Amino acid sequence: MRLPNSAHEADRWRISEIAGDFALLDVWALPVRGGPSDFDAFLEVMTSIDPTRSPSAAARALFRLRFRLGALLGWDDAAGKRPIPGGEETSLRARLPEDLRGTATAMRQPPGRFAPIYRTKDEWAAEISNETVHGILHLAWVESDDGSFRPQMAVFVNPRGMLGDLYMALIGPFRHAIVYPALMRQIRRAWDARGSAP
Repeated sequence: MRLPNSAHEADRWRISEIAGDFALLDVWALPVRGGPSDFDAFLEVMTSIDPTRSPSAAARALFRLRFRLGALLGWDDAAGKRPIPGGEETSLRARLPEDLRGTATAMRQPPGRFAPIYRTKDEWAAEISNETVHGILHLAWVESDDGSFRPQMAVFVNPRGMLGDLYMALIGPFRHAIVYPALMRQIRRAWDARGSAP
């Protein structure tokens, strides 16, 4: 379920310390419920999911199209090597305060082109960089009114000029209508399968 941006902004997440120049694009409540100590298990599930292998044929087709365009136009050739728009750092890891440095190095690399930035007891962030945007995937473990916990996903972007702005405008309808619904189904299935494993 998509949430208003205020659902993320209501909490003081560490990401706000290092990504103040990024725009908060979307906030989502993910289809998982757990206890206070289940964040590790949730991150294991999330870093095992590959959206490019989604059961949704439409989602797979969109990812194939994006990667073909990226190869044709060279969008991903300098991935991770270009400075963050408006800055000098190539990675948000360079902005981390001392207590967050190295906190995500032991974690499995998530599928796709995201690279982990940091991890706390209830927060995890990863970044992606290409010729269109520098983006952030932020996951948080949030307590609900009934005492259970659920994950919340926030997506941040810092577009690279007019190309980045145009790219984000073009993919917006596809992200909301196809990509995110397919991802939600993948997450729910993976979490349920973990719960039923011996």
